Amino acid sequence: MTVSREIRLKSRPIGSPTADNFDLATVTLPDPGPGEVQVRNSWMTVDPYMRGRMNDVKSYTPPFQIGEALQGGAVGEVIASNDAGFAVGDLVQSFFGWREAFNAPAGAVQKLETHGLPPQAFLGVAGMPGMTAYVGLLRTAALKDGDVVFVSAAAGAVGQIVCQIAKLKGHTVIASAGGAEKAAYLKSLGVDHVIDYKAETDLTAALLRAAPDGIDVYFDNVGGTHLEAALVAARPFARFALCGAISMYNATDMGPGIRGLVQAVGKQIKLEGFIVSTHADMQAAFIADMSAWIAGGKVIWRETIEEGVENAPAAFLKLFSGENLGKMLVKLS
Repeated sequence: MTVSREIRLKSRPIGSPTADNFDLATVTLPDPGPGEVQVRNSWMTVDPYMRGRMNDVKSYTPPFQIGEALQGGAVGEVIASNDAGFAVGDLVQSFFGWREAFNAPAGAVQKLETHGLPPQAFLGVAGMPGMTAYVGLLRTAALKDGDVVFVSAAAGAVGQIVCQIAKLKGHTVIASAGGAEKAAYLKSLGVDHVIDYKAETDLTAALLRAAPDGIDVYFDNVGGTHLEAALVAARPFARFALCGAISMYNATDMGPGIRGLVQAVGKQIKLEGFIVSTHADMQAAFIADMSAWIAGGKVIWRETIEEGVENAPAAFLKLFSGENLGKMLVKLS
Protein backbone atom coordinates (compact mmCIF):
# COMPACT_ATOMS: atom_id res chain seq x y z
CA MET A 1 0.00 0.00 0.00
CA THR A 2 1.31 3.42 -1.01
CA VAL A 3 0.45 6.60 0.87
CA SER A 4 -0.02 9.70 -1.27
CA ARG A 5 -1.07 13.28 -0.67
CA GLU A 6 -3.20 15.17 -3.18
CA ILE A 7 -4.74 18.59 -3.67
CA ARG A 8 -8.52 18.67 -4.03
CA LEU A 9 -10.86 21.46 -5.04
CA LYS A 10 -12.62 22.41 -1.80
CA SER A 11 -14.82 25.16 -3.23
CA ARG A 12 -15.23 27.06 -6.48
CA PRO A 13 -13.46 30.43 -6.45
CA ILE A 14 -15.50 33.58 -6.82
CA GLY A 15 -13.16 36.12 -8.36
CA SER A 16 -9.53 35.56 -7.47
CA PRO A 17 -8.85 32.10 -5.99
CA THR A 18 -7.41 31.79 -2.50
CA ALA A 19 -5.78 29.06 -0.46
CA ASP A 20 -9.21 28.35 1.09
CA ASN A 21 -10.43 26.96 -2.23
CA PHE A 22 -8.02 24.01 -1.93
CA ASP A 23 -7.75 21.04 0.39
CA LEU A 24 -4.80 18.73 1.11
CA ALA A 25 -5.88 15.11 1.54
CA THR A 26 -4.05 11.85 2.21
CA VAL A 27 -5.03 8.65 0.41
CA THR A 28 -3.80 5.06 0.45
CA LEU A 29 -3.32 3.39 -2.91
CA PRO A 30 -3.80 -0.35 -3.36
CA ASP A 31 -1.57 -2.39 -5.63
CA PRO A 32 -2.32 -1.67 -9.29
CA GLY A 33 -5.01 -3.86 -10.81
CA PRO A 34 -4.77 -5.76 -14.10
CA GLY A 35 -3.57 -3.47 -16.88
CA GLU A 36 -2.69 -0.71 -14.42
CA VAL A 37 0.48 0.99 -13.28
CA GLN A 38 1.33 2.85 -10.10
CA VAL A 39 3.34 6.04 -10.54
CA ARG A 40 5.11 8.34 -8.11
CA ASN A 41 5.22 11.85 -9.51
CA SER A 42 8.46 13.83 -9.43
CA TRP A 43 7.22 17.01 -11.13
CA MET A 44 3.86 18.67 -11.79
CA THR A 45 2.79 21.81 -13.58
CA VAL A 46 0.39 24.60 -12.71
CA ASP A 47 -0.99 26.65 -15.60
CA PRO A 48 -3.33 29.64 -15.93
CA TYR A 49 -5.92 27.68 -17.95
CA MET A 50 -6.64 25.62 -14.82
CA ARG A 51 -8.48 28.64 -13.38
CA GLY A 52 -11.23 28.15 -15.97
CA ARG A 53 -11.66 24.51 -14.96
CA MET A 54 -12.45 25.64 -11.42
CA ASN A 55 -15.69 27.18 -12.68
CA ASP A 56 -18.72 24.97 -13.21
CA VAL A 57 -19.21 25.96 -16.83
CA LYS A 58 -19.13 24.14 -20.14
CA SER A 59 -15.86 24.67 -21.95
CA TYR A 60 -13.34 22.87 -24.16
CA THR A 61 -12.33 20.77 -21.15
CA PRO A 62 -14.53 19.51 -18.29
CA PRO A 63 -14.58 21.42 -14.99
CA PHE A 64 -12.82 20.15 -11.90
CA GLN A 65 -15.19 18.55 -9.41
CA ILE A 66 -15.59 19.61 -5.78
CA GLY A 67 -13.93 17.15 -3.43
CA GLU A 68 -11.85 15.50 -6.13
CA ALA A 69 -8.14 15.81 -6.87
CA LEU A 70 -7.29 18.39 -9.49
CA GLN A 71 -5.61 17.35 -12.72
CA GLY A 72 -2.69 18.60 -14.77
CA GLY A 73 0.52 17.60 -16.44
CA ALA A 74 3.01 15.54 -14.44
CA VAL A 75 6.17 13.50 -14.87
CA GLY A 76 6.92 10.53 -12.64
CA GLU A 77 8.35 7.04 -12.28
CA VAL A 78 6.54 3.72 -12.37
CA ILE A 79 6.87 2.14 -8.93
CA ALA A 80 4.61 -0.89 -9.56
CA SER A 81 3.27 -2.36 -12.77
CA ASN A 82 0.57 -4.84 -13.63
CA ASP A 83 0.91 -4.27 -17.35
CA ALA A 84 3.43 -5.92 -19.65
CA GLY A 85 4.20 -2.65 -21.42
CA PHE A 86 5.64 -0.93 -18.35
CA ALA A 87 8.40 -1.85 -15.95
CA VAL A 88 9.32 -0.46 -12.55
CA GLY A 89 11.62 2.51 -13.11
CA ASP A 90 10.05 3.64 -16.38
CA LEU A 91 9.75 7.41 -16.63
CA VAL A 92 6.26 8.46 -17.69
CA GLN A 93 4.21 11.53 -18.43
CA SER A 94 0.55 11.85 -17.48
CA PHE A 95 -2.27 14.21 -16.71
CA PHE A 96 -2.44 13.07 -13.07
CA GLY A 97 -0.75 16.02 -11.45
CA TRP A 98 -1.67 17.65 -8.11
CA ARG A 99 -0.86 14.37 -6.32
CA GLU A 100 2.22 12.52 -5.19
CA ALA A 101 1.27 9.10 -6.55
CA PHE A 102 -1.57 7.43 -8.42
CA ASN A 103 -2.87 4.25 -10.01
CA ALA A 104 -4.06 4.45 -13.62
CA PRO A 105 -4.69 2.29 -16.67
CA ALA A 106 -1.50 1.84 -18.65
CA GLY A 107 -3.11 3.63 -21.58
CA ALA A 108 -3.44 6.80 -19.52
CA VAL A 109 0.32 7.32 -19.17
CA GLN A 110 3.03 7.74 -21.78
CA LYS A 111 6.62 6.60 -21.63
CA LEU A 112 8.99 9.53 -21.67
CA GLU A 113 12.25 9.57 -23.60
CA THR A 114 14.13 12.61 -22.31
CA HIS A 115 16.81 12.79 -25.04
CA GLY A 116 19.16 14.38 -22.53
CA LEU A 117 16.71 17.01 -21.30
CA PRO A 118 15.65 17.26 -17.65
CA PRO A 119 12.29 15.48 -17.23
CA GLN A 120 10.46 18.66 -16.18
CA ALA A 121 11.29 20.24 -19.54
CA PHE A 122 8.46 18.13 -20.95
CA LEU A 123 6.06 20.15 -18.83
CA GLY A 124 7.45 23.36 -20.31
CA VAL A 125 9.69 24.10 -23.27
CA ALA A 126 9.43 20.58 -24.75
CA GLY A 127 5.82 20.09 -23.67
CA MET A 128 2.47 21.82 -23.90
CA PRO A 129 3.72 25.41 -23.34
CA GLY A 130 6.42 25.03 -25.97
CA MET A 131 4.02 23.56 -28.48
CA THR A 132 1.50 26.29 -27.70
CA ALA A 133 4.11 28.88 -28.67
CA TYR A 134 4.99 26.93 -31.82
CA VAL A 135 1.40 26.41 -32.98
CA GLY A 136 0.20 29.91 -32.14
CA LEU A 137 3.07 31.67 -33.85
CA LEU A 138 3.58 29.49 -36.92
CA ARG A 139 0.03 28.35 -37.71
CA THR A 140 -2.48 30.66 -36.03
CA ALA A 141 -0.52 33.87 -36.57
CA ALA A 142 0.95 32.51 -39.82
CA LEU A 143 4.33 34.14 -39.22
CA LYS A 144 5.90 35.40 -42.45
CA ASP A 145 9.02 37.22 -43.51
CA GLY A 146 9.40 40.76 -42.23
CA ASP A 147 6.77 40.55 -39.50
CA VAL A 148 7.06 42.69 -36.40
CA VAL A 149 5.87 40.55 -33.48
CA PHE A 150 4.41 41.77 -30.19
CA VAL A 151 4.21 39.27 -27.29
CA SER A 152 2.45 39.85 -23.96
CA ALA A 153 3.32 37.98 -20.74
CA ALA A 154 6.56 37.43 -22.62
CA ALA A 155 8.56 36.17 -19.63
CA GLY A 156 6.05 33.41 -18.88
CA ALA A 157 6.10 29.74 -19.85
CA VAL A 158 4.69 30.31 -23.34
CA GLY A 159 5.85 33.86 -23.98
CA GLN A 160 9.55 33.13 -23.46
CA ILE A 161 9.38 30.50 -26.20
CA VAL A 162 7.36 32.68 -28.58
CA CYS A 163 10.00 35.39 -28.34
CA GLN A 164 12.83 32.99 -29.10
CA ILE A 165 11.14 31.28 -32.05
CA ALA A 166 10.36 34.65 -33.60
CA LYS A 167 13.94 35.86 -33.07
CA LEU A 168 15.62 32.76 -34.46
CA LYS A 169 13.44 33.17 -37.56
CA GLY A 170 14.78 36.68 -37.98
CA HIS A 171 11.91 38.86 -36.78
CA THR A 172 11.74 42.07 -34.78
CA VAL A 173 10.21 41.20 -31.40
CA ILE A 174 8.55 43.54 -28.92
CA ALA A 175 7.88 41.93 -25.55
CA SER A 176 5.82 43.06 -22.57
CA ALA A 177 6.36 41.84 -19.01
CA GLY A 178 6.08 43.20 -15.50
CA GLY A 179 9.17 44.15 -13.50
CA ALA A 180 12.87 44.79 -13.99
CA GLU A 181 13.95 41.16 -13.53
CA LYS A 182 11.65 39.92 -16.27
CA ALA A 183 12.66 42.79 -18.55
CA ALA A 184 16.34 41.93 -18.09
CA TYR A 185 15.66 38.27 -18.86
CA LEU A 186 13.88 39.16 -22.10
CA LYS A 187 16.74 41.41 -23.14
CA SER A 188 19.11 38.49 -22.55
CA LEU A 189 17.04 36.49 -25.05
CA GLY A 190 17.72 39.08 -27.73
CA VAL A 191 14.29 40.72 -27.71
CA ASP A 192 14.49 43.99 -29.63
CA HIS A 193 12.23 46.12 -27.43
CA VAL A 194 11.03 45.31 -23.91
CA ILE A 195 8.09 47.09 -22.30
CA ASP A 196 7.88 46.90 -18.51
CA TYR A 197 4.16 47.50 -18.29
CA LYS A 198 4.36 48.08 -14.54
CA ALA A 199 6.60 51.08 -15.17
CA GLU A 200 4.41 52.56 -17.91
CA THR A 201 1.44 54.86 -17.39
CA ASP A 202 0.27 54.41 -20.98
CA LEU A 203 0.83 50.97 -22.49
CA THR A 204 -0.43 51.97 -25.92
CA ALA A 205 2.01 54.88 -26.10
CA ALA A 206 4.86 52.60 -25.03
CA LEU A 207 4.00 50.09 -27.75
CA LEU A 208 3.82 52.81 -30.40
CA ARG A 209 7.25 54.07 -29.35
CA ALA A 210 8.64 50.57 -29.75
CA ALA A 211 6.83 49.99 -33.05
CA PRO A 212 6.35 53.39 -34.73
CA ASP A 213 5.51 51.66 -38.02
CA GLY A 214 3.13 49.18 -36.39
CA ILE A 215 3.00 45.46 -35.65
CA ASP A 216 2.07 42.54 -37.88
CA VAL A 217 1.60 39.80 -35.28
CA TYR A 218 0.29 39.92 -31.73
CA PHE A 219 0.62 36.83 -29.53
CA ASP A 220 -1.91 37.50 -26.79
CA ASN A 221 -1.54 35.90 -23.36
CA VAL A 222 -3.14 38.74 -21.40
CA GLY A 223 -6.13 40.36 -23.08
CA GLY A 224 -7.45 43.62 -21.60
CA THR A 225 -5.34 46.71 -22.12
CA HIS A 226 -2.63 44.71 -23.92
CA LEU A 227 -5.12 43.68 -26.57
CA GLU A 228 -6.37 47.25 -26.84
CA ALA A 229 -2.82 48.53 -27.36
CA ALA A 230 -2.16 45.91 -30.01
CA LEU A 231 -5.29 46.94 -31.93
CA VAL A 232 -4.06 50.54 -32.04
CA ALA A 233 -0.56 49.54 -33.14
CA ALA A 234 -1.64 46.93 -35.70
CA ARG A 235 -0.84 47.35 -39.33
CA PRO A 236 -3.44 46.45 -41.97
CA PHE A 237 -3.91 42.67 -42.24
CA ALA A 238 -2.23 42.01 -38.88
CA ARG A 239 -2.81 38.57 -37.34
CA PHE A 240 -3.58 38.11 -33.65
CA ALA A 241 -3.08 34.68 -32.04
CA LEU A 242 -5.35 34.72 -28.99
CA CYS A 243 -3.74 32.22 -26.64
CA GLY A 244 -4.95 33.45 -23.25
CA ALA A 245 -6.37 36.37 -21.32
CA ILE A 246 -4.97 36.06 -17.81
CA SER A 247 -6.02 39.62 -16.95
CA MET A 248 -9.65 38.47 -17.15
CA TYR A 249 -9.58 34.93 -15.74
CA ASN A 250 -10.77 36.00 -12.29
CA ALA A 251 -13.57 38.28 -13.48
CA THR A 252 -16.96 37.52 -11.93
CA ASP A 253 -18.77 38.55 -15.12
CA MET A 254 -17.81 38.87 -18.78
CA GLY A 255 -15.46 41.73 -17.88
CA PRO A 256 -15.14 45.11 -19.54
CA GLY A 257 -15.39 45.43 -23.28
CA ILE A 258 -12.29 45.81 -25.45
CA ARG A 259 -11.97 49.43 -26.59
CA GLY A 260 -11.03 50.03 -30.19
CA LEU A 261 -12.20 46.64 -31.43
CA VAL A 262 -13.77 48.41 -34.41
CA GLN A 263 -10.21 48.85 -35.73
CA ALA A 264 -10.23 45.16 -36.56
CA VAL A 265 -12.69 45.98 -39.34
CA GLY A 266 -10.93 48.94 -40.91
CA LYS A 267 -7.50 47.34 -40.64
CA GLN A 268 -8.84 43.90 -41.66
CA ILE A 269 -7.15 42.31 -38.65
CA LYS A 270 -7.49 38.58 -38.16
CA LEU A 271 -8.16 37.66 -34.51
CA GLU A 272 -8.12 33.91 -33.95
CA GLY A 273 -8.32 32.00 -30.70
CA PHE A 274 -6.67 28.59 -30.53
CA ILE A 275 -6.35 25.57 -28.24
CA VAL A 276 -3.11 23.67 -28.63
CA SER A 277 -4.72 20.22 -28.41
CA THR A 278 -6.60 20.94 -31.64
CA HIS A 279 -3.28 21.01 -33.48
CA ALA A 280 -1.89 17.59 -32.55
CA ASP A 281 -0.88 17.10 -36.17
CA MET A 282 2.00 19.55 -35.55
CA GLN A 283 3.46 17.50 -32.68
CA ALA A 284 6.11 15.69 -34.75
CA ALA A 285 7.30 18.90 -36.41
CA PHE A 286 7.39 20.67 -33.05
CA ILE A 287 9.50 17.94 -31.44
CA ALA A 288 11.91 17.87 -34.38
CA ASP A 289 12.35 21.64 -34.48
CA MET A 290 12.49 22.20 -30.74
CA SER A 291 14.99 19.38 -30.22
CA ALA A 292 17.27 20.90 -32.83
CA TRP A 293 16.90 24.42 -31.43
CA ILE A 294 17.70 23.31 -27.89
CA ALA A 295 20.65 21.20 -29.03
CA GLY A 296 21.97 24.16 -30.97
CA GLY A 297 21.62 26.52 -28.02
CA LYS A 298 19.03 28.59 -29.87
CA VAL A 299 16.30 28.11 -27.27
CA ILE A 300 16.79 28.38 -23.53
CA TRP A 301 14.24 28.65 -20.72
CA ARG A 302 13.71 29.64 -17.13
CA GLU A 303 11.71 27.91 -14.41
CA THR A 304 10.24 28.96 -11.08
CA ILE A 305 10.02 26.01 -8.71
CA GLU A 306 8.00 25.39 -5.57
CA GLU A 307 8.63 22.21 -3.58
CA GLY A 308 6.06 19.81 -2.14
CA VAL A 309 2.52 19.03 -3.23
CA GLU A 310 1.25 21.04 -0.27
CA ASN A 311 2.66 24.15 -1.96
CA ALA A 312 0.98 23.52 -5.31
CA PRO A 313 -1.93 25.91 -4.55
CA ALA A 314 0.52 28.67 -3.62
CA ALA A 315 2.41 28.07 -6.86
CA PHE A 316 -0.83 28.32 -8.81
CA LEU A 317 -1.86 31.56 -7.09
CA LYS A 318 1.51 33.13 -7.91
CA LEU A 319 0.68 32.89 -11.60
CA PHE A 320 -1.95 35.60 -11.12
CA SER A 321 0.31 37.93 -9.17
CA GLY A 322 3.11 37.60 -11.71
CA GLU A 323 5.57 36.00 -9.29
CA ASN A 324 6.79 33.41 -11.77
CA LEU A 325 9.65 33.89 -14.20
CA GLY A 326 9.33 31.35 -16.98
CA LYS A 327 7.53 28.07 -16.31
CA MET A 328 6.00 27.57 -12.87
CA LEU A 329 6.60 24.02 -11.62
CA VAL A 330 6.16 22.03 -8.43
CA LYS A 331 8.82 19.52 -7.48
CA LEU A 332 7.41 16.54 -5.62
CA SER A 333 9.13 14.14 -3.29
